[in-house]
Amino acid sequence: MMPLEVLIMMKSLVVSIACCICVQTCFAQSEGKGAEKPNIIFIMADDMGYGDPGCYGQKLLETPNIDRLAENGLRFTQAYAGGPVCTPSRCILMTGLHNGHAAARDNIPHYHTYLEDKDVTVAEVLKKAGYTCGGIGKWSLGDAGTVGRATNQGFDMWLGYLNQDHAHYYYTEYLDDNDGVMDLSGNTKSHDRYSNDLMTERALEFIRDNKDHPFFFYGAYTLPHFSSHDEDPDGLTVPTTDPYTD
Repeated sequence: MMPLEVLIMMKSLVVSIACCICVQTCFAQSEGKGAEKPNIIFIMADDMGYGDPGCYGQKLLETPNIDRLAENGLRFTQAYAGGPVCTPSRCILMTGLHNGHAAARDNIPHYHTYLEDKDVTVAEVLKKAGYTCGGIGKWSLGDAGTVGRATNQGFDMWLGYLNQDHAHYYYTEYLDDNDGVMDLSGNTKSHDRYSNDLMTERALEFIRDNKDHPFFFYGAYTLPHFSSHDEDPDGLTVPTTDPYTD
């Protein structure tokens, strides 16, 4: 797939009902060293079931962009998450460790960090191989001020949620932005800035800026994770379930 198609695909995925877990590679356009290494884009969905996309038999929701990826690529029918819940799966994905050896083995509320100095992430490995590494979305492996923060674990760019408790508010007051924050004060009430749009804009910017040399991009969208009305009475997670409310 060419870079322009990747840009279109990523923008469309956010508009879709759900994202898919996929690895997509495309080759850099420049001559020389950049052309020898594939660019890597990994899009991870949160709480998305195996049978949710149309390409796996789902009939109620339309997932045309995911279906197009499946048609032009590979579909896995025996692929399993490394862990049973959110944080361990992300930790295992980043480190390649078995759940019994990974730093995170469960979802622990308000936990500040999981990854330590001794942990080696895929971003650190790729960075040593000459890749620029960027990511967006739900990190969940280390808060601000800890060694587990994404920018301390091989990522040159990160915009999203470092803390799992923060990750399920799509009209948030701030996003973690590299080593600082993107201030969105008042957004919880105004609903002016939808976090997934902000993160996708940054993703597109990262891909454009790094199109001439190898890059690794990790898109860890919280979509389509959903919270009940009792858990989220203000509708900050999913503003509406239309047209699928029934």
